[in-house]
Amino acid sequence: MLVALILVVVCVGFYGLFRWLVHSNAQCALLWHVGITERVLDVLTRKTRPQRILQAVQRNATKGNPDSVISAVDHYCTNSEWAMNVGDEKGAILDSVVLETNPSTALELGTYCGYSTVRIAKLLPPGTRLITMEMNPECASVARQVIQHAGLQDKVCLVEGASGDLIPRMTAMFGIQTFDFVFLDHWKDRYLPDLKLLETCGLLSAGSVLLADNVICPGTPDYLQYVRNSSKYSSRFYTAHLEYTAVHDGLEKSIYQGETEKD
Repeated sequence: MLVALILVVVCVGFYGLFRWLVHSNAQCALLWHVGITERVLDVLTRKTRPQRILQAVQRNATKGNPDSVISAVDHYCTNSEWAMNVGDEKGAILDSVVLETNPSTALELGTYCGYSTVRIAKLLPPGTRLITMEMNPECASVARQVIQHAGLQDKVCLVEGASGDLIPRMTAMFGIQTFDFVFLDHWKDRYLPDLKLLETCGLLSAGSVLLADNVICPGTPDYLQYVRNSSKYSSRFYTAHLEYTAVHDGLEKSIYQGETEKD
């Protein structure tokens, strides 16, 4: 009896430690949510994570109501399955930067399932369209349905392809001269190359605002070093947590100052 009790206590202790690590440790959280849980659920449900998120939106969100779509995704990701949306905590920071910027031209790099797209598009002033890029065809398909469910399809233009290929075509495709606001939330190793590509293509003007997600977890050290040390940018870090966890993360807001003689 005593041995059984000790085993129960040990098991409970290990379970508690495991839950704490998954919730609070960056490497454990990403390994568990991306490397293990997602693959298991893909097999069990015969659906992908983006498809499961879409299903949650279709079942629980009111059509034509962006806030309802956002709430449905947040509820699903908090209570059922983690996902790499910007999330509710960092989403509030994203909202405040969009409202403060009040952009007439906006770009999102990395659509995923359309969660941040909905957050941005619902706040844009009349006549402003958000251009969002996604290289994964399945995610793009899901995002289009999420955006339509939110009733924002007329405010969003989703283009499929690699950001490195699409950025130089923005002027030809959409007549865009410069972007007032850019949200970076795609492959982390593309943050810096794509920022430099935006510069090279002349798509940033003095006052253009860039907001980069996940700069701590998984992390974008080369991007942070560049925007924090270049006289082209004035940067501010917003501390927060990795979406739906207690893992330390944050967003970096960088305002483009224009080219200088030093640069």
